[in-house]
Amino acid sequence: MKSRFEIDFLETSSEILRAIAHPIRIAIVDLLRAHPKLSVTEIHERLSIEQAIASHHLRILKDKKVLASKREGKNTFYFLKDAGFSEIVQTLEGLIV
Repeated sequence: MKSRFEIDFLETSSEILRAIAHPIRIAIVDLLRAHPKLSVTEIHERLSIEQAIASHHLRILKDKKVLASKREGKNTFYFLKDAGFSEIVQTLEGLIV
């Protein structure tokens, strides 16, 4: 059985937390908790940010496997790969509020 404190686990966990640890990316994760599948356009409009900025942050989250995407026609829809990622944001909300 692997220990939770093996270097691979720690490095991967750190990378994921760093990927989420930005105000816009926290907002994206939280938004996708409430709306499980959104396009780039829907995300940038709901967060009142430029589409290029939304795309940049979505790419970071996707690269770190926090998000996945599915192309449907002209649109690409983003969703959380695991509900546990939204629990990170919910935990922070509970600790800070």
